[in-house]
Amino acid sequence: MSKNTENSKRIAKNTLMLYMRMLLLMAISLYTSRVILHALGVVDYGIYNVVGGFVGLFSVVSHSVSSSISRFLTFELGRKEDSRLSEVFSAAITIQLLISFIIVVLAETVGLWFLANKMVIPPERMTAAYWVFHLSVATFALTLATMPYRAVIIAHERMSAFAYITIVDGVMKLLIAFAIQMSGADRLVFYAILMALVTVMLRAIYGWYCGKHFSECRYRLSRDKQLITQMFTFAGWNYIGATAAVLRDQGGNVIINLFAGPAVNAARGVSMSVNKAVHGFVSNFMTALNPQITKSYASGDHDYMMRLLYQGARLSFYMLLLLSLPILLNTHYVLDLWLKKVPDHAVLFTQLVLTFGMCESISNPLITAQLATGKIRDYQLVVGGLNMLNLPISYVLLRMGCIPETVMVVAIVVSQICFFARIYMLRNMIHLKAGEYLRRVYFNVIVVTLLSLVLPLLVAHLWPGESFLRFVVLSLVCLLSSFAVVFYIGCNAEERIFVKNKARRLINKLLNR
Repeated sequence: MSKNTENSKRIAKNTLMLYMRMLLLMAISLYTSRVILHALGVVDYGIYNVVGGFVGLFSVVSHSVSSSISRFLTFELGRKEDSRLSEVFSAAITIQLLISFIIVVLAETVGLWFLANKMVIPPERMTAAYWVFHLSVATFALTLATMPYRAVIIAHERMSAFAYITIVDGVMKLLIAFAIQMSGADRLVFYAILMALVTVMLRAIYGWYCGKHFSECRYRLSRDKQLITQMFTFAGWNYIGATAAVLRDQGGNVIINLFAGPAVNAARGVSMSVNKAVHGFVSNFMTALNPQITKSYASGDHDYMMRLLYQGARLSFYMLLLLSLPILLNTHYVLDLWLKKVPDHAVLFTQLVLTFGMCESISNPLITAQLATGKIRDYQLVVGGLNMLNLPISYVLLRMGCIPETVMVVAIVVSQICFFARIYMLRNMIHLKAGEYLRRVYFNVIVVTLLSLVLPLLVAHLWPGESFLRFVVLSLVCLLSSFAVVFYIGCNAEERIFVKNKARRLINKLLNR
């Protein structure tokens, strides 16, 4: 059996494990969001989203450092340099401690001033908002301390452990949702306290598992100044891209609060919960795929890396299309079935957020390959610079009187500009054939999407109104239409043969039981 075949099987096995986890977590997450929205109310739910999201603005540094940690750990594993893993891990812990200290100081000074003087919070809920803010800062610092351990597990492709730990996280959050319903205290403050306690527990679990299974997870003060400098330099340039992403997501949430108030933040929070549940399937696939992209680059296997890029981008989009299409055509009914009381703006926000997720999915494998090279300065200056346009453009448009959903429209447009910039930059970085990638990925998914929409839109037009029967029938039509188009138009001959063989083996196993 060839090495690439073994790697492909490992990707499939890890993806299956993560999907089993995701099915459970999706059900838990959607139900938890519904319970919490009902328990807190629209205003408090919006306050938690915008205040917690504002703290997330300070995560820009941590995201860049986290990507640096993952890249260096996975790269050393791909080169089979086990002796360097311990140095990389210790350097990662040292860096994260320093970053945590800086962010806590900034958040508790600049961030606290902004919360008190600029954000739109009802006066009677300001005390609760302060509690949420301080607890969110503490939670964020603990999350930073967990990142090196999480990166080690993913770099070693121990997806079963990753799945079990995140399931524990999901179950604990479900228990929190029930607990706040029965609480006689301020529910918003109580919710923030319990979320912080869950983060403490997760940090302990990650530390225990990594200490037991990976020899490199023994921290000692790193004295390798060259390694720390390399990681900081890498993180420094990656800081641009991380800044752009955080300003787009959390910054967009803040300016929505400035112009529309916490109720609209609640609507956006609902849309993000739906997107998190749907996009989790693709993130699971990419979590399993990313280490192989980095390792194939580190080992010099260019052909295998390119195959992973093409297939990874298309499969990511196809999975999102299959899951998103029924929701996009039944958005109001789905939200009403889920929440009972749908916040204003939630329907359009959900549709736009899902569309944005599909647009981004074809870029994710390219981002991983770019990080694998370690040469990211020019790339981040161009692509990160373009992504930073999201916030100022959105601010100007909202100030001109545009609806809050304009923030997501801007994000979709800018994501497409960034996609073409990535293609252009990666031609020299990884010898990507731009024309071939556009033909085999970009134009492929456009054609698949348009053809998949024909029959569902016809059914939706001929069957107006909302009912459970219409929802079921239209969802089945969406799934059958998109699956047929993906199989016959989206997949090449080799991929269709692979799917048929897997289907035959599965059917034979079921019949022979």
